[in-house]
Amino acid sequence: MFETIDYTVKNQVGTIVLNRPQVMNAINLQLRTELYEALKSAESDSNVRALILTGVGKAFCSGQDLSEGIAMQQPLHLGDLVRESYNLLIQKMQNMQIPIIAAINGAAAGAGFGLALACDVRFASAAAKFTMAFNKIGLAPDSGTSYFLSRIVGVAKALEWTWTAESITAQTAFEQGIVNRLTEPQDLMEETYRFAEQLAAGPTLALGLTKQAFYANFSSSLEEALEREAALQEIAGQSRDFREGVSAFLEKRRPNYLGQ
Repeated sequence: MFETIDYTVKNQVGTIVLNRPQVMNAINLQLRTELYEALKSAESDSNVRALILTGVGKAFCSGQDLSEGIAMQQPLHLGDLVRESYNLLIQKMQNMQIPIIAAINGAAAGAGFGLALACDVRFASAAAKFTMAFNKIGLAPDSGTSYFLSRIVGVAKALEWTWTAESITAQTAFEQGIVNRLTEPQDLMEETYRFAEQLAAGPTLALGLTKQAFYANFSSSLEEALEREAALQEIAGQSRDFREGVSAFLEKRRPNYLGQ
């Protein structure tokens, strides 16, 4: 079905693997298109209740494939490219109601860093590294990096890393809160998959509402945030999973959540 990615579903966990190892999983038009289609497939499949995004080989994703010759196009309108490709990908990931976990196996640079940041949770191999590579080639940040990174590490640190385009080690990323969990390279996928299975077996409707609340309240006033919490709680309170969770608690048994 796809040529530049692999997409599989097992135990209610979808896994998208960026598969252009010969160019460190750099993003060309075909990969952007296929990744978006895979995200749509996961979103519309009720059997997918958590999603993993990772890469093949030594890199997670090295960003935009510059060999596509984009810089040589005349007239050049990078704003249109960003709006019609990367913005759609990042917004799709944010708007999906299922949890998305990045398994960062190697280098994540530029737009590849953006894909990692757009995931809800990030697991990283100790061999991973991160680079805000945009300024290195005379560009400003895109792919949501200026939005996510500044909120995680603060504006000053985000500016420093973007201006210098220095390589950020997995250990530093973990210490700064960019990475949730750090693993040995050989353990990355096993630990990520175990976590994804845990989420997939949980009350995934409530998990999706939780994701919606946290992202929407990034820029909300307290009053708006409280009202949003009340509205989302109204939805959660009418779910089958809420009734099942309460019953399981009272009956002292493990709940059987269906994400409904």
